[in-house]
Amino acid sequence: MTRFHRLSLVAASLATAIVTSLSATTALAAAEGKLVLYTSQPNADAQATVDAFTAKHPDVEVEWFRDGTTKVMAKLRSEIAAGDPRPDVLLIADSVNMESLESDGHLLAYPELDTSDYDASLMDDEGHWFSTKLITTGIIVNDAAPMKPVSWKDLLKSEANGQIAMPSPLTSGAATIHMATLTGNPDLGWDYYAGLADQKALADGGNGGVYKAVAGGDKLYGFVVDFLPIRNQADGAPVSFVFPEEGVSAVTEPVAIMSTARNPEAARAFVQFLLSTEGQQLASDMGYLPAHPDVAVPAGFPPRDSITLMPFEPETALRDDRANKEQFMDLFGG
Repeated sequence: MTRFHRLSLVAASLATAIVTSLSATTALAAAEGKLVLYTSQPNADAQATVDAFTAKHPDVEVEWFRDGTTKVMAKLRSEIAAGDPRPDVLLIADSVNMESLESDGHLLAYPELDTSDYDASLMDDEGHWFSTKLITTGIIVNDAAPMKPVSWKDLLKSEANGQIAMPSPLTSGAATIHMATLTGNPDLGWDYYAGLADQKALADGGNGGVYKAVAGGDKLYGFVVDFLPIRNQADGAPVSFVFPEEGVSAVTEPVAIMSTARNPEAARAFVQFLLSTEGQQLASDMGYLPAHPDVAVPAGFPPRDSITLMPFEPETALRDDRANKEQFMDLFGG
């Protein structure tokens, strides 16, 4: 091949890349029509997200449905079974449910989205789903507690006997991830959960119930998602939040486009907005740890580099989900 031919091929490749990039940008800028969003965000956060997106894309009308991830997935699975899935885009708590949908062929890949600034472990390798934030689970402590834990294992001490609340993985997506993460840690494992059962830990409901139990003094310790105690402590609640020395589990509130999306252009625009610097700053302003490493953490959080995330494999968690929940029920009932 001559130098002229090589240069011609390079020029053609560059031209194709430029045209592709411009076409994608134009398509996103021209996003319009109705977009149906299913989300597990709290109502106020969902509304703020939709408002910020439509401010950027005023020709898109967003219709959204909100509930806990378990109920969102039940509704979606029912619609899929009926042959009429409604959402264009999903924004739910955890990557395990996204892995399940991906394995069943229900997600549309968006490999063109540039996520090079993000930790690759937070994104699906093929671009079927994208993490938008980090919602960690650590230990909530009532100010009246006699012992201030620094380790997960501290909750096995006598001071915590009968004083622990925890969300159930049978109803909470974050609790499911937390269980899979801690039981997958060789220094904790299922022996740790057996120890919690011996401590008469109360496993019921979701994170909101745990927060209320500890903040109200019915229990002194609990597993809970970070933003609940951090936000409320700032408002005077008698609680603190501990990032244990072993690390924390995290759900990443991934976003994905349904393969049956009726408005994939608007769905791509929505995904791109959430992963943009503006979208990540919105997450921080709401009080969440943004997934983008260069966006500042919210008030009340320690520096990002001081927070250790424990290893988690969505594929393994999906494979072992039923067995994990059965073992949990053997220990705690359900």
